[in-house]
Amino acid sequence: MGAFFARLRGGGGGSEPPAGPSRVSEQDRAILQLKRQRDELNKYQKRINTQIEREKGVAKKLIQDGKKDRAKLLLKKKRYLEGLLDKTDTQIDNLMQMVETLEYTQIEMKVVEGLKQGNECLQEMHKIMSLEDVEKIMDETQDAIAYQQEIDELLGQNLTGEDEEAIAAELENILTADIPEVPVTAEIPEVPTHEPGALEEEETEKEKKKEQALEVA
Repeated sequence: MGAFFARLRGGGGGSEPPAGPSRVSEQDRAILQLKRQRDELNKYQKRINTQIEREKGVAKKLIQDGKKDRAKLLLKKKRYLEGLLDKTDTQIDNLMQMVETLEYTQIEMKVVEGLKQGNECLQEMHKIMSLEDVEKIMDETQDAIAYQQEIDELLGQNLTGEDEEAIAAELENILTADIPEVPVTAEIPEVPTHEPGALEEEETEKEKKKEQALEVA
């Protein structure tokens, strides 16, 4: 295949293109050369068709002039040219099949390159996260799901009266355990037993009695 590409590059004649970076691949060059050959064959077919039509007209005129032998020679030449057209059609078909094969091969190469890059990316991802890491994450996830299901089942159950009392007692213990004790630093005053304002009236009455006793004395 490399020799085929080299032959196609050199088949057009002329000097080689200057060396340098190019995005045109060997396959692109081969496809371009094949299409140029196809175009040349199409031009050749047009010339042959023109010549055939001219030979037909001359042969017709010779027949009218009674020159059948010369007309017969022209018709033989015409038939030969028609055979060349058939061969040219075959060559054009072969060229186009080769072009289609090369173009499809280019598509396959791009697909393979994409698969290669994707495989390399997957390998890098596998280096970052190993199979053991994935299994650990899956196990932890399953444990978390199972734990949540247990909670949901527990909350969905109907508790008995004994369970309710035990829960209330446990809650009370938690609440009281968290409240710090306040130390007693001063005596707590006694709670008054008389109504508001009664003490003032009693003191006023005592003052009046003292004044009366002083007057009598």
